[in-house]
Amino acid sequence: MIDIHTHVLPGLDDGATTLEQGFEMLKLAAANGTTDLVATPHSNAQFQFDEQRIEEAFRGLSALSMGVINLYRGCDCHLSLHNLEDVLVQPTKYTINRSRYLLVELPDFLGPSLVWEQLKALINARLCPIITHPERNVSMQLDLTRLKQWVQGGCLIQVTGQAFFGRFGPVARRAVDSLMDADLVHFVASDSHDCADRPPDLSKAHEHVRSHWGQPRARSLFMDNPAAVLSDDPIVRQRPSRRWLPFFSFSR
Repeated sequence: MIDIHTHVLPGLDDGATTLEQGFEMLKLAAANGTTDLVATPHSNAQFQFDEQRIEEAFRGLSALSMGVINLYRGCDCHLSLHNLEDVLVQPTKYTINRSRYLLVELPDFLGPSLVWEQLKALINARLCPIITHPERNVSMQLDLTRLKQWVQGGCLIQVTGQAFFGRFGPVARRAVDSLMDADLVHFVASDSHDCADRPPDLSKAHEHVRSHWGQPRARSLFMDNPAAVLSDDPIVRQRPSRRWLPFFSFSR
Protein backbone atom coordinates (compact mmCIF):
# COMPACT_ATOMS: atom_id res chain seq x y z
CA MET A 1 0.00 0.00 0.00
CA ILE A 2 0.99 3.63 -0.50
CA ASP A 3 0.15 6.31 2.07
CA ILE A 4 0.09 9.82 0.57
CA HIS A 5 -0.78 11.81 3.73
CA THR A 6 1.27 11.54 6.95
CA HIS A 7 2.93 13.72 9.55
CA VAL A 8 6.09 11.73 10.22
CA LEU A 9 8.72 14.46 9.83
CA PRO A 10 9.84 15.42 13.34
CA GLY A 11 9.42 18.80 14.99
CA LEU A 12 7.59 20.54 12.17
CA ASP A 13 3.91 20.40 13.12
CA ASP A 14 1.55 18.44 15.39
CA GLY A 15 2.88 15.08 14.18
CA ALA A 16 6.10 13.33 15.19
CA THR A 17 8.09 15.29 17.74
CA THR A 18 11.44 13.49 17.47
CA LEU A 19 13.41 11.62 14.82
CA GLU A 20 13.00 8.46 16.85
CA GLN A 21 9.20 8.83 16.92
CA GLY A 22 9.11 9.47 13.18
CA PHE A 23 11.13 6.32 12.58
CA GLU A 24 8.82 4.29 14.85
CA MET A 25 5.90 5.50 12.72
CA LEU A 26 7.67 4.35 9.56
CA LYS A 27 8.37 0.92 11.04
CA LEU A 28 4.74 0.57 12.13
CA ALA A 29 3.54 1.52 8.64
CA ALA A 30 5.88 -0.98 7.00
CA ALA A 31 4.88 -3.76 9.41
CA ASN A 32 1.25 -3.28 8.37
CA GLY A 33 1.79 -3.44 4.63
CA THR A 34 2.74 0.09 3.55
CA THR A 35 5.66 0.09 1.11
CA ASP A 36 5.73 3.80 0.19
CA LEU A 37 4.87 6.79 2.35
CA VAL A 38 4.66 10.53 1.71
CA ALA A 39 5.68 12.91 4.50
CA THR A 40 3.30 15.87 4.28
CA PRO A 41 3.90 18.51 6.98
CA HIS A 42 1.28 21.20 7.45
CA SER A 43 1.41 24.58 5.80
CA ASN A 44 -1.16 26.71 7.60
CA ALA A 45 -1.59 29.64 9.98
CA GLN A 46 -0.21 27.58 12.87
CA PHE A 47 2.70 25.80 11.18
CA GLN A 48 5.06 27.51 8.76
CA PHE A 49 6.26 25.48 5.79
CA ASP A 50 9.96 26.11 6.21
CA GLU A 51 11.80 24.60 3.24
CA GLN A 52 15.18 24.34 4.97
CA ARG A 53 13.85 22.71 8.14
CA ILE A 54 11.69 20.33 6.13
CA GLU A 55 14.60 19.25 3.94
CA GLU A 56 16.80 18.66 6.99
CA ALA A 57 14.11 16.58 8.69
CA PHE A 58 13.42 14.66 5.50
CA ARG A 59 17.10 13.82 4.96
CA GLY A 60 17.45 12.64 8.53
CA LEU A 61 14.39 10.40 8.41
CA SER A 62 15.23 9.14 4.90
CA ALA A 63 18.61 7.93 6.12
CA LEU A 64 16.91 5.82 8.79
CA SER A 65 14.15 4.57 6.48
CA MET A 66 16.42 2.94 3.90
CA GLY A 67 15.52 -0.72 3.64
CA VAL A 68 12.36 -0.18 5.70
CA ILE A 69 10.04 1.93 3.53
CA ASN A 70 10.25 4.30 0.56
CA LEU A 71 9.86 7.90 1.74
CA TYR A 72 8.73 10.90 -0.31
CA ARG A 73 7.99 14.57 0.32
CA GLY A 74 4.80 16.57 -0.02
CA CYS A 75 2.72 19.07 1.93
CA ASP A 76 -0.62 19.19 3.74
CA CYS A 77 -1.43 22.57 2.19
CA HIS A 78 -4.20 24.63 3.77
CA LEU A 79 -6.17 26.53 1.15
CA SER A 80 -5.40 30.18 1.85
CA LEU A 81 -4.53 33.19 -0.27
CA HIS A 82 -0.92 33.17 0.98
CA ASN A 83 -0.43 29.48 0.19
CA LEU A 84 -2.18 29.77 -3.15
CA GLU A 85 0.07 32.60 -4.27
CA ASP A 86 3.22 30.72 -3.28
CA VAL A 87 2.08 27.42 -4.79
CA LEU A 88 1.46 29.10 -8.13
CA VAL A 89 5.01 30.50 -8.08
CA GLN A 90 6.77 27.44 -6.62
CA PRO A 91 4.48 24.45 -7.18
CA THR A 92 7.01 21.65 -6.69
CA LYS A 93 7.91 23.05 -3.28
CA TYR A 94 4.51 21.76 -2.14
CA THR A 95 3.40 18.99 -4.51
CA ILE A 96 3.85 15.29 -3.84
CA ASN A 97 7.23 14.08 -5.10
CA ARG A 98 7.47 17.18 -7.34
CA SER A 99 4.45 15.99 -9.34
CA ARG A 100 1.28 17.79 -10.44
CA TYR A 101 -0.58 16.47 -7.38
CA LEU A 102 -1.14 18.74 -4.36
CA LEU A 103 -2.84 17.86 -1.08
CA VAL A 104 -5.30 20.67 -0.30
CA GLU A 105 -6.99 21.05 3.09
CA LEU A 106 -10.16 23.12 2.81
CA PRO A 107 -11.05 25.71 5.46
CA ASP A 108 -13.99 24.76 7.65
CA PHE A 109 -15.74 28.06 7.12
CA LEU A 110 -15.32 29.76 3.77
CA GLY A 111 -17.72 30.48 0.95
CA PRO A 112 -17.81 27.58 -1.53
CA SER A 113 -17.68 29.95 -4.51
CA LEU A 114 -14.38 31.40 -3.24
CA VAL A 115 -13.02 27.91 -2.54
CA TRP A 116 -13.87 26.85 -6.08
CA GLU A 117 -12.21 29.94 -7.54
CA GLN A 118 -9.02 29.08 -5.67
CA LEU A 119 -9.21 25.41 -6.70
CA LYS A 120 -9.71 26.50 -10.32
CA ALA A 121 -6.60 28.66 -10.09
CA LEU A 122 -4.62 25.54 -9.21
CA ILE A 123 -6.26 23.51 -11.98
CA ASN A 124 -5.62 26.27 -14.53
CA ALA A 125 -1.94 26.12 -13.50
CA ARG A 126 -2.00 22.43 -14.52
CA LEU A 127 -1.95 21.20 -10.95
CA CYS A 128 -4.31 18.54 -9.60
CA PRO A 129 -5.76 19.40 -6.17
CA ILE A 130 -6.38 16.41 -3.90
CA ILE A 131 -8.97 17.57 -1.36
CA THR A 132 -8.05 16.02 1.98
CA HIS A 133 -10.53 14.42 4.40
CA PRO A 134 -13.74 16.28 3.38
CA GLU A 135 -15.66 13.79 5.54
CA ARG A 136 -14.24 15.72 8.52
CA ASN A 137 -14.91 19.20 7.15
CA VAL A 138 -18.04 20.66 8.75
CA SER A 139 -18.92 22.63 5.63
CA MET A 140 -18.61 19.61 3.34
CA GLN A 141 -19.65 16.52 5.25
CA LEU A 142 -23.41 17.16 5.14
CA ASP A 143 -23.61 18.01 1.43
CA LEU A 144 -21.73 16.09 -1.23
CA THR A 145 -23.11 18.11 -4.15
CA ARG A 146 -20.27 20.63 -4.30
CA LEU A 147 -17.64 17.93 -3.95
CA LYS A 148 -19.13 16.09 -6.91
CA GLN A 149 -18.98 19.29 -8.97
CA TRP A 150 -15.38 19.92 -7.95
CA VAL A 151 -14.38 16.37 -8.87
CA GLN A 152 -16.04 16.81 -12.24
CA GLY A 153 -14.05 20.04 -12.55
CA GLY A 154 -10.68 18.36 -12.01
CA CYS A 155 -10.19 17.73 -8.26
CA LEU A 156 -9.57 14.43 -6.53
CA ILE A 157 -10.54 13.36 -3.01
CA GLN A 158 -8.62 11.64 -0.20
CA VAL A 159 -10.37 10.29 2.88
CA THR A 160 -8.87 9.13 6.17
CA GLY A 161 -8.75 5.42 6.98
CA GLN A 162 -9.83 5.83 10.59
CA ALA A 163 -12.97 7.69 9.51
CA PHE A 164 -14.51 4.35 8.46
CA PHE A 165 -14.43 3.25 12.11
CA GLY A 166 -15.75 6.35 13.87
CA ARG A 167 -12.45 7.90 15.01
CA PHE A 168 -13.72 11.35 13.98
CA GLY A 169 -17.33 10.86 15.05
CA PRO A 170 -20.51 9.35 13.59
CA VAL A 171 -21.17 12.17 11.12
CA ALA A 172 -17.72 11.75 9.55
CA ARG A 173 -18.25 7.99 9.46
CA ARG A 174 -21.54 8.30 7.61
CA ALA A 175 -20.05 10.94 5.32
CA VAL A 176 -17.11 8.76 4.29
CA ASP A 177 -19.48 5.91 3.45
CA SER A 178 -21.59 8.28 1.36
CA LEU A 179 -18.48 9.53 -0.45
CA MET A 180 -17.50 5.95 -1.22
CA ASP A 181 -20.97 5.04 -2.43
CA ALA A 182 -21.07 8.13 -4.63
CA ASP A 183 -17.69 7.12 -6.18
CA LEU A 184 -16.08 10.35 -5.02
CA VAL A 185 -13.03 8.83 -3.30
CA HIS A 186 -9.69 8.43 -5.07
CA PHE A 187 -7.33 7.77 -2.14
CA VAL A 188 -7.46 6.42 1.40
CA ALA A 189 -4.59 7.69 3.56
CA SER A 190 -3.75 7.55 7.25
CA ASP A 191 -3.18 11.26 8.03
CA SER A 192 -1.08 9.78 10.81
CA HIS A 193 0.33 11.89 13.63
CA ASP A 194 1.72 9.29 16.04
CA CYS A 195 1.91 5.55 16.71
CA ALA A 196 -1.04 5.21 19.07
CA ASP A 197 -4.00 7.55 18.57
CA ARG A 198 -3.55 8.28 14.86
CA PRO A 199 -1.10 5.65 13.58
CA PRO A 200 0.14 5.11 9.99
CA ASP A 201 -1.66 1.78 9.71
CA LEU A 202 -3.86 1.32 6.62
CA SER A 203 -4.37 -2.43 6.94
CA LYS A 204 -7.74 -2.29 8.72
CA ALA A 205 -9.11 0.35 6.34
CA HIS A 206 -7.90 -1.65 3.33
CA GLU A 207 -9.69 -4.77 4.55
CA HIS A 208 -12.85 -2.73 5.24
CA VAL A 209 -12.89 -1.25 1.73
CA ARG A 210 -12.08 -4.62 0.16
CA SER A 211 -14.90 -6.39 2.00
CA HIS A 212 -17.53 -3.68 1.39
CA TRP A 213 -16.63 -2.35 -2.07
CA GLY A 214 -14.46 -5.10 -3.57
CA GLN A 215 -10.82 -5.85 -4.24
CA PRO A 216 -10.53 -3.76 -7.46
CA ARG A 217 -11.75 -0.66 -5.61
CA ALA A 218 -9.38 -1.30 -2.72
CA ARG A 219 -6.47 -1.72 -5.11
CA SER A 220 -7.28 1.58 -6.82
CA LEU A 221 -7.55 3.59 -3.61
CA PHE A 222 -4.60 2.12 -1.70
CA MET A 223 -2.18 1.19 -4.49
CA ASP A 224 -2.84 2.14 -8.12
CA ASN A 225 -3.98 5.75 -7.65
CA PRO A 226 -1.28 6.62 -5.10
CA ALA A 227 1.34 5.00 -7.35
CA ALA A 228 0.17 7.22 -10.22
CA VAL A 229 0.65 10.25 -7.99
CA LEU A 230 4.22 9.29 -7.12
CA SER A 231 5.10 8.78 -10.79
CA ASP A 232 3.13 11.87 -11.91
CA ASP A 233 0.85 9.81 -14.15
CA PRO A 234 -2.87 10.39 -14.73
CA ILE A 235 -5.38 8.61 -12.52
CA VAL A 236 -7.20 5.83 -14.38
CA ARG A 237 -10.81 5.68 -13.23
CA GLN A 238 -12.30 2.24 -12.63
CA ARG A 239 -15.97 1.30 -12.77
CA PRO A 240 -16.95 1.41 -9.07
CA SER A 241 -18.17 -1.56 -7.10
CA ARG A 242 -21.31 -0.79 -5.13
CA ARG A 243 -21.65 -1.62 -1.47
CA TRP A 244 -24.33 -4.19 -0.79
CA LEU A 245 -25.11 -2.92 2.72
CA PRO A 246 -27.87 -0.30 3.15
CA PHE A 247 -26.57 3.22 3.64
CA PHE A 248 -27.81 6.68 4.39
CA SER A 249 -26.61 9.45 2.09
CA PHE A 250 -26.04 12.96 3.35
CA SER A 251 -26.33 14.44 -0.14
CA ARG A 252 -28.90 17.14 -0.52
